[in-house]
Amino acid sequence: MAIRALTGLLQAVGSAFQLLTRIPVPVNIPFTPQVLARSTVCYPVVGLVIGGITASSGWLLESYVPAMPAAVIILLLWVALSGALHLDGLMDTADGVLSHRSRERMLEIMKDSRVGAMGVIAAAGLLLFKFAVLSELLLTDGFHHGAVPLLTAACVWSRTWMIAAIAIWPQARKNEGLGALFAGVTTKHLASGTMLHAIILVALFKLYGYSWTVTGLLLGGGAAITLVTGLIMAIWLSRKLGGLTGDTYGAMNEVLECMLLFAAMMWI
Repeated sequence: MAIRALTGLLQAVGSAFQLLTRIPVPVNIPFTPQVLARSTVCYPVVGLVIGGITASSGWLLESYVPAMPAAVIILLLWVALSGALHLDGLMDTADGVLSHRSRERMLEIMKDSRVGAMGVIAAAGLLLFKFAVLSELLLTDGFHHGAVPLLTAACVWSRTWMIAAIAIWPQARKNEGLGALFAGVTTKHLASGTMLHAIILVALFKLYGYSWTVTGLLLGGGAAITLVTGLIMAIWLSRKLGGLTGDTYGAMNEVLECMLLFAAMMWI
């Protein structure tokens, strides 16, 4: 029984990293609905690793590389760690939703591997925004004054919201596409993922030396930004598409990272 539970846990962690990152996990894991549903609980861990690597690179580069080249390096690393998966979702979502066609046509456009004008504009705008905020943090020694835990937390928050989006909103494409494989995700998985998320963030902020008061403020602020931004996007996209898709999960992740990164810059 214990061996089965341990195997299930390792499969969940491994599949989460295989799906959401380009970090090598040299194990053959079956992407069944059951495994993928369990893997969502581990999304905050994925966010912790991606955010931790990205933020640490900023901390290292801040002292040795000029701000703008360093911002480009950090941004490229950030995108590379996820294999541009979420950025691709943003572009597909922008192409479909901003085409202002019928619901069926929007979903068809989102399935098309070709990128349209709206997708390019959305990706360029998002990358420029992240570049601008990262540059400002580097110019003001932000990574040596609090940006490391805050950028890391932004990646945790955005991926925890993905669990909520999968568990709460219906699938736009019934029994079709990658999103359909997550049909088994329930509020039970969301509750477990949220609990893990809270443990990770509290440990992260306390490890960095924040008081309980500051930790509470950061948790409350992150929750407010995530909920407001996430709800607005999820409700709007669901109304447009009749539900959510794998692409929209990626789009929400990218926008949330931007909003939380901007808030971190303003806090610092």
